[in-house]
Amino acid sequence: MQTRKLGNSGLEVSALGLGCMRMTFGDAPVGSRQDMIDFLHQAVDRGVTFFDTAEVYGPFTNEDLVGEALEPFKGQVVIATKFGFKHGPDGPHPTVGLDSRPEQIKRVAEESLKRLKVDAIDLFYQHRPDPNVPVEDVAGAVKDLIQEGKVKHFGLSESNAEQIRRAHAVQPVAALQSEYSIWWTPIEEEILPTCEELGIGLVPYSPLGRGYLTGKITEKTTYADTDIRARNPRFTPEAIEANQVVVDLLERIGAEKDATPAQIALAWLLAQKPWIVPIPGSRKLERLDENLGSVDIELTAADLNEIKDAMAQISVVGNRY
Repeated sequence: MQTRKLGNSGLEVSALGLGCMRMTFGDAPVGSRQDMIDFLHQAVDRGVTFFDTAEVYGPFTNEDLVGEALEPFKGQVVIATKFGFKHGPDGPHPTVGLDSRPEQIKRVAEESLKRLKVDAIDLFYQHRPDPNVPVEDVAGAVKDLIQEGKVKHFGLSESNAEQIRRAHAVQPVAALQSEYSIWWTPIEEEILPTCEELGIGLVPYSPLGRGYLTGKITEKTTYADTDIRARNPRFTPEAIEANQVVVDLLERIGAEKDATPAQIALAWLLAQKPWIVPIPGSRKLERLDENLGSVDIELTAADLNEIKDAMAQISVVGNRY
């Protein structure tokens, strides 16, 4: 497995990480807890060293699963988790609201350390910007945790360029996690150049467009009520049909490379910058192997230009949320 460094942080991880959210959250389960633990072990066996979780996934159950599964590989893998949602009676949930107060950040860190069974959190992201807490205070709280040896690296998620700069001035940001894929590219305008200038790695989530870019979804595909795609504007039958042109493009390039649409979509992301590490979420071995195959696909400048020109002519239908 090839490795990449997330910006100037020195944090080196596998070129493709693994998003673990759906192992216990959303439309889970696809298998038992033991099935998911076995799957995570198989990911490590294949060279994956970068795993993404959050206290809100479950809540708590995802960190608990990842902590148990990866405990035998302590020191060999990098686990990223997140803080930033308010705690209700059942724990943190996006519907309860945001909470990035310094005292809350420190409380979350202590609990995450226990669930993840680690001495220090490798990468601690603010899950979403909190309009009620200056980002300088957020960065300062994580800086304290870093100085105490409880956190190794600071990350942001879905932050804008100004927020990134302000946070970075207090505590260097190792990585920004944001949605980025061949069909969602607004971060290219301001955010990617800011990351490049400041030496911040980018960790794209939903790099396969929540599964759409695999080419396996049709207008007849249905979703369980627990699946976020059941309410997503890009997954109405009309949008699925209208956006088929994106999959057609990926299939056309894939045919030339003996690759699947998903592999081309991931290879496209990897080709954008050497400090980009996508985290597709897999729960099945055949999907994981397919995704990992993207690391060895080389897209030429001509391929990238062809994709860019083709996407410029395509209007993707439906908002991302």
